[in-house]
Amino acid sequence: MKAAIVTIGDEILIGQIIDSNSSYIAKALDKIGIATHEMLSISDDKQHILDTFQSLQNKVDIVIVTGGLGPTKDDITKKTFCDYFNDTLIENETVLLHVKSLIEGIYKRPITQINKDQALVPTRAKVLFNQVGTAPGMWMEKENTVFISLPGVPYEMKYLIDNEVIPNLVQKYERPYIVHQTIMTYGRGESLIAEQIEEWENNLPEFIKLAYLPSPGKVRLRLTARGSNEEILKNEIKIQVEKLDLLIHDIIVGYNEDEPIEVVLGRVLTEKQMSISSAESCTGGKIASILSSVPGASKYFRGSVVSYDTQAKIDVLDIDENLIKNHGVVSAEVASEMAKSIQKIMKSDFAIATTGNAGPTKEVGGAELGTVFIGIATPNEVFVEEFNFGQPREKVIDRAVSKGLELIYKEILKK
Repeated sequence: MKAAIVTIGDEILIGQIIDSNSSYIAKALDKIGIATHEMLSISDDKQHILDTFQSLQNKVDIVIVTGGLGPTKDDITKKTFCDYFNDTLIENETVLLHVKSLIEGIYKRPITQINKDQALVPTRAKVLFNQVGTAPGMWMEKENTVFISLPGVPYEMKYLIDNEVIPNLVQKYERPYIVHQTIMTYGRGESLIAEQIEEWENNLPEFIKLAYLPSPGKVRLRLTARGSNEEILKNEIKIQVEKLDLLIHDIIVGYNEDEPIEVVLGRVLTEKQMSISSAESCTGGKIASILSSVPGASKYFRGSVVSYDTQAKIDVLDIDENLIKNHGVVSAEVASEMAKSIQKIMKSDFAIATTGNAGPTKEVGGAELGTVFIGIATPNEVFVEEFNFGQPREKVIDRAVSKGLELIYKEILKK
């Protein structure tokens, strides 16, 4: 089965907002065995919408549209639906009562005609009830394609996908099974991994495909199996993952895309009842942000100091000024002292420190562009590793964060 996802809104096309809806919808469809054939972002233009619908008609089984269901004049999706399906709008009593309860009961203001118009839907539409907003979803069918219209507000879209769209699709269609398994790796590049696992990859069953999903400092390996028997797919994926683990066990940090290294790291720290802190310069607090983004991080993350300025390293982290003068602020010596200092200040078991030149310029006598020193303090020792992550600046910072998390994770596993 094939689906197309269409987002409507000039604000997406001019880069004013990022389309996160399509990703959520595609993942939800994939879980029930429906493959997303294409994603489109189009303007708030009636003819453009009609042309898009016509181009997708009978090409895919399902078209899911988000956006254009608001109460203002620039929201034209409902009227365009009527044009495409040769239908008219009618007031839906259930939706109207819900809109009134939201406006008058929760928002405590009189309902307007614009609000009431939210209850207008095509006469032949199956209404998808939106418990968390005023704009209902609409389900309409033409020839061999189902067209589903959803509000563009992310939390409303998510509610309707989870509670209305997916259950209805499951009931309507018999679907193949799609099983995914993601292996999270850190510290080795895509080409090196590919070379190391080439024989294993060449011998994968025909119904299993491997995809490499690289990003700075890490590579996700995604196995996808398609077929009619879910149990066979899952068993074969398990067998292949076990074989892969024998080849690259040293760089695997997890087997779930929803569990990146910071989640795995947090779980290990919690199990070991140990703590961590960070002192950051070139990474500007990104390590602390990632560590603290995990629910429950207060159990193990003590805190951080972003000593971006040299004087802050001296005043806050108590780094010897002469040490900086003799070795430079971007040096192994300074990284080591930063790690030791933050470990002491925060009374943590582990600490990570970064200092480097992310660019885009180099000071006279300073470190080369892309140079980063990462200091790691454990309960027993402090060590520093030097890297050059090249350019541009964003790449240096992202790779420094990934490498720092990789290094500290490996040390925590040793304890």
